[in-house]
Amino acid sequence: MQSRSRLFSGWRLSLLFSVIFLGVPSALPADWTPLAMRLAADGFDEKAVQELFLRPEVRFDPNAMSSKIDALLRVRSAFRDGGSTARPSGVKKGYLRAHVIAYARMYASRHRAILDDVRKVYGVPKEIVVAILLIETRLGRYMGERSVFNSLASMARSGDFALVQPHLSMSSLTAGDIEFAQGKCRQKADWAYEELKALLVYARNCGLDPLTIRGSVYGALGLCQFMPTSIRDFGVDGDRDGHIDLFSQEDALHSIANYLRGHGWKAKMNLEEQRRVIFDYNNSAIYVNTVLAIAARLKDRI
Repeated sequence: MQSRSRLFSGWRLSLLFSVIFLGVPSALPADWTPLAMRLAADGFDEKAVQELFLRPEVRFDPNAMSSKIDALLRVRSAFRDGGSTARPSGVKKGYLRAHVIAYARMYASRHRAILDDVRKVYGVPKEIVVAILLIETRLGRYMGERSVFNSLASMARSGDFALVQPHLSMSSLTAGDIEFAQGKCRQKADWAYEELKALLVYARNCGLDPLTIRGSVYGALGLCQFMPTSIRDFGVDGDRDGHIDLFSQEDALHSIANYLRGHGWKAKMNLEEQRRVIFDYNNSAIYVNTVLAIAARLKDRI
């Protein structure tokens, strides 16, 4: 905790130095002004928010929103052309390879004490927790390299479809497509704004510089790839060090199980009930199938 506090203090001191000796411009770049004003109106310190958006690390990244809208438009186009609306089935077979399962078993053995505690507290089998962590970040080996702040701030700023359209891969859009995309941009921008607020609170509580936090293109972070609002709602201080850190094995494993319990996991559930809960973790039938397939390989062997 002390190292995080020093990091946070150093960040604030460097900003203070720049304010005193270099001066802060009287206005933010026009691109970020509405977002900064919205955060200030929602109770965040106005000066700190302005200082944050003035830092050179802050970049508008159009890929987060454009890739999301591209995917939605492709699905819409497929349905319009007579494609199936059924969810894809099957599993991600790469996760079932012998060496991958062997690595998952080694991980479970190394963290047996934590996993046993998680099972007792939340009633979630250890093989389910390990399977989710394997898919999310390859058991912590890959957690994403994008700036979570930039991704969420860029999406929050992209409620105007005109900012997004030049970055779409689909160049031919009908009037209906454009109306659909405009609505989705507004919806996703509002969602990203709530996540951005939760990220700033998480960073403050952990004593972290929010611009140093790395994760996925859509802003998921940590070993278990929680969105910031999920950290707020389901994050657990598993190692009892006074803060929730999802880059910590113990906090992440407890948080996965707490999320599942919060979405209805119980000690005795049939397979279909398990599927419904895991589906809330990731809205993908293939994801759910793969979690359960990995868990079946691990059960009674960890």
